[in-house]
Amino acid sequence: MIDLAKVRNYYIACGYTDLRLGIDGLVAVVTQQYGSHLNEESLASPSSVADIMAKKYADGLPLARQEKIWAREGVELSWATMANWVIQCSQTWLKPLYKHMKQRLLEQNVIHADETVVQVLKEDGKPATSESRMWLYASGEYSKNHVRIFEYQPDRSGKRPESFLKGFTGCLVTDGYAGYNQVAKVTHCGCWAHARRKWREAMPDGATVKTSKAAVGFQYCTKLFSLEKKYIYADGKSRKAYRQNVVLPLLEEYFAWLKTVHPEKGSKLEDAVRYSLNQKQQLMAFLDYGDVPISNNLAENAIRPFVVGRKNWLFCDSVKGAESSAIVYSLVETAKANRIEPYEYLLLVLSMLPYQGKSPSHEELEKLMPWHPAVQHRKHSGE
Repeated sequence: MIDLAKVRNYYIACGYTDLRLGIDGLVAVVTQQYGSHLNEESLASPSSVADIMAKKYADGLPLARQEKIWAREGVELSWATMANWVIQCSQTWLKPLYKHMKQRLLEQNVIHADETVVQVLKEDGKPATSESRMWLYASGEYSKNHVRIFEYQPDRSGKRPESFLKGFTGCLVTDGYAGYNQVAKVTHCGCWAHARRKWREAMPDGATVKTSKAAVGFQYCTKLFSLEKKYIYADGKSRKAYRQNVVLPLLEEYFAWLKTVHPEKGSKLEDAVRYSLNQKQQLMAFLDYGDVPISNNLAENAIRPFVVGRKNWLFCDSVKGAESSAIVYSLVETAKANRIEPYEYLLLVLSMLPYQGKSPSHEELEKLMPWHPAVQHRKHSGE
């Protein structure tokens, strides 16, 4: 029997066990999760912090709501304490992994980029109601290693992607926001999904190709997406040849047709025409590459979990909190992109990194990448 009067510290562990094993099963869970302390001054364990992170950043469950859940279980754990755990663990243990992921991203041939609003209450020189930005950078659809990196910045300035992408010389796929033009030494690639959306917004109800120029433009874009689907599983070389032989004639016809459209000034039709004409070089760029998608949908899908989560937790309290959120979202979405369950991945890295110190080697960090055979093996073996 354990004499609870002699127990100095109580720890919170999250894990699964066979109830038929009784106390031995519980001891096994606690022993497994407490091979290391994440912080000498707190009771945070790898399992409890991984659980908190996964619930907020993968499931969109705010810390205040998690506090109530813990209270129903008889555990007094405030949202402020959980926030501190997330920040401390992100800055101390996860940041080196985050930086390594970023470096691997910059080695890719194709990168997608997007950004969205985030509110930070305590930010020097800015009122609490002001808008900051969460930027998202993702490896291409046809990349071998799938990476998703979030980066918090106080504004939407083009110098943000310029700084983040320093050293990258591949293809940058974006939605046409002018700020990305500041990124030099890359091939700027456009988004046909945005072009098609412009035509859809310009179409009146019941429009047909006989009655609406917008419907004609929309039909051109739809045909392009249909042609691309036919070679979605082809290798890059074959896809490039197909685009040059089959897709190029369609786009030449499309841009020739655009010159015949004379929309009313200030109309949505004018907006649709102007978007395609202004983005012509970027929209045509994919034709010269077999590994560049025709849209930026990958980035929009990758940033959507952040947008959905934001509706629940609403804001970040501090800059450190926003930066830590970027780190955890990066790990969660990169794990998902490589078909790794977020909680299991967070538990793995939070269990391993403290043993490697605050400056783990390149080799040690690479072994913790979600695509590494050792990590993939754990997924398949259930370890």
